[in-house]
Amino acid sequence: MRIIIFSFIVIAGMLLITYSFSPAEHFAGTLTKPISHVGFDTLLRKHVSIDGKVNYKGFKKDSVAFEKYLSLLSKNPPNDSTWNNNEKLAYWINAYNAFTIKLILKNYPIKSIKNITTPWDEKFFMVGKNKMTLNNIENDILRKKFAEPRIHFAIVCASYSCPKLLNTAFASVNIEKQLETAAIDFINDPKRNIITADKVQLSEIFSWFTADFTKDGTIIAFLNKYSKVKINDKAKVNYLTYNWNLNE
Repeated sequence: MRIIIFSFIVIAGMLLITYSFSPAEHFAGTLTKPISHVGFDTLLRKHVSIDGKVNYKGFKKDSVAFEKYLSLLSKNPPNDSTWNNNEKLAYWINAYNAFTIKLILKNYPIKSIKNITTPWDEKFFMVGKNKMTLNNIENDILRKKFAEPRIHFAIVCASYSCPKLLNTAFASVNIEKQLETAAIDFINDPKRNIITADKVQLSEIFSWFTADFTKDGTIIAFLNKYSKVKINDKAKVNYLTYNWNLNE
């Protein structure tokens, strides 16, 4: 009888250990690994042109795949202890762009994101247990935690004067190259900025976020890192009127 009882206790103990730790360890393991952005990349390649025009009707038709990616974002926020800086940066840039598309689709058809009441302060998506806004991602996370001015050429607010939405997702393995390319492309795009040696007419992005671009010098010094035209230090700076029409 003692042997039977002892055996029962040992088996029960083993089952308890297995039940208590294995599922938890497996669950924790999935949360600590960075997510794949391949699903978003596939949709972007399919529904965004090389010049950044977005086929929102196409995204609506692919709503199942798109919602699957959004759910992946919502359920797997970055883990500060196990994700590296590039993995977190890629996640938040992709999240901003994907949830912006989601916001447009929620209100589609629409002529401009500004036709939506307080679009950047609407709490319409979850990240982990937190209900969030686009402003939370841009101002509380990307601008505050990364100190990376080139994010302004990567996140896209669904408008014509915004940077072009890339037709590929941002990825941690080549995010430095993607940010550099985005900066060069945006600054030298005559539809967004008009640059000569003695006069520059800039996107209002440079006015709204001047502090982000001038931490290490003047706005001219920042532009000259990417501009194909060498700008004089005392060049006159003006700002172009922003076109909020949908980037469709």
